[in-house]
Amino acid sequence: MNSDLSMQMVAMNTMATQNSIQIAVFKKAHEMQADLLNNLMQTALSAPPPGQGLKVDKQA
Repeated sequence: MNSDLSMQMVAMNTMATQNSIQIAVFKKAHEMQADLLNNLMQTALSAPPPGQGLKVDKQA
């Protein structure tokens, strides 16, 4: 009986650890996606450098 109880406790601890790891990975992935989106939005919304966009290159 003691071995059954100890095995259940080990299984519960393992499941709790796996759950914590999954949550941590999910949070980190979300954080990285948010950072990427913020970087892209800053680049897209920033003004072009001086002199850029004044002429149209029709040779392209």
